[in-house]
Amino acid sequence: MDVKPVRTVLDTNILISAIGFGGKPREVLILCLENKVKAITSRILIAELQEVISKKFPELNHKLNQIQKRIDKKFEKVQPRNIVNILKDEDDNRVLEAALEGKCEYIITGDKELLDLGGYQGTKIVTTNQFLKSVLKG
Repeated sequence: MDVKPVRTVLDTNILISAIGFGGKPREVLILCLENKVKAITSRILIAELQEVISKKFPELNHKLNQIQKRIDKKFEKVQPRNIVNILKDEDDNRVLEAALEGKCEYIITGDKELLDLGGYQGTKIVTTNQFLKSVLKG
């Protein structure tokens, strides 16, 4: 029996934590790179990742360069067709758009506004700990 990997958007803050600091976010990124979790992203989210790293974490540029090729190969890129405008932070709305377009079951984030939302149109919004507990128990 072939189980399809769970479809998930990793918010930029999770990717930055995974690349720079390890821990649970890195565990999730590794699951994505090993095709155990299907990561969904968009050009806007990739651009945000590059921008935040270059502005706030320039010391991570070399690590991003190393992992960017793997992200390009392993992450499914979607082109959101629907505009979402329900959260104050525009970047958070872009995360919701990618999740909708990618028919994701989860958004993994450390962002309080997204986490407070809890879910959106069938997509659960969770922390890395919540995600790992739910996926690994399955």
